[in-house]
Amino acid sequence: MSAIREIKAQAITDAVRRLAMEANVYLPEDVKGRLADAQKKEQWILASDTLGRILSNAELAAQEQLPMCQDTGMAVVFVELGQEVHVSGASLEEAINEGVRRGYADGYLRKSVVQDPLRRVNTKDNTPAVINVRLVPGDRLRLMVAPKGFGSENMSQLKMLKPSDGRAGVKEFILKVCKEAGPNACPPIVVGVGLGGTFDKAASLAKHALMRPLDQPNADPYYADFEAELLAEINRLGIGPQGYGGATTAIAVAIETYPTHIAGLPVAVNINCHATRHRDVIL
Repeated sequence: MSAIREIKAQAITDAVRRLAMEANVYLPEDVKGRLADAQKKEQWILASDTLGRILSNAELAAQEQLPMCQDTGMAVVFVELGQEVHVSGASLEEAINEGVRRGYADGYLRKSVVQDPLRRVNTKDNTPAVINVRLVPGDRLRLMVAPKGFGSENMSQLKMLKPSDGRAGVKEFILKVCKEAGPNACPPIVVGVGLGGTFDKAASLAKHALMRPLDQPNADPYYADFEAELLAEINRLGIGPQGYGGATTAIAVAIETYPTHIAGLPVAVNINCHATRHRDVIL
């Protein structure tokens, strides 16, 4: 029997604090690579210029240690918790929220969270985070902090399709969501798709899909092919960078699936702007 490994809550707080600041300042290399490739291929001058400005903004953010976007998001935290890990000193949730609180204060990041959806009083420290915990074998704890801006989040949708709608129905819905998002999601976008499970599981899958490296297609060739097909179709919409037209409306589509009921075909589309921000660490 493996020994239980203790991880102090303070270590989690310190890690989340650092990740919250870094995620808002540094654009991931895979995202920058896709944007640079898109700029080389763009033939519409306004689209090419816009992609260049996005890349310049990312470089300046890193150099000046400033957020790449004024919307520093609601903190989404993905946790892979080894089943042989014991968190001591505080609860896992308390440790994460304290890290978000300190990161957003110390990094001078905008506080965008309200305590209640209708009464709209700001919490003033960007807590609470949205925390997703998955139990895994082992004695390690992986944390991924993903600030989620709401220009793109507000353009996301979910629909309970009928099994008879099939692949064609799924495709039609995804394209509809991307078309309706238009320039409001700050394209070029990354499109996370969740297929299967239940109403809530599909949404969770779509969010998690956004965390996959952009150069890593779905492991199943069927869905890898579907991702490529959807990306091409989305880019044919002609919305382009920041809505100015062009061939780059999206830079990636990622699909995650889960078994579902014989009577259901849930599909969730979670859109992210070009600032697909996330940083992770293993403790």
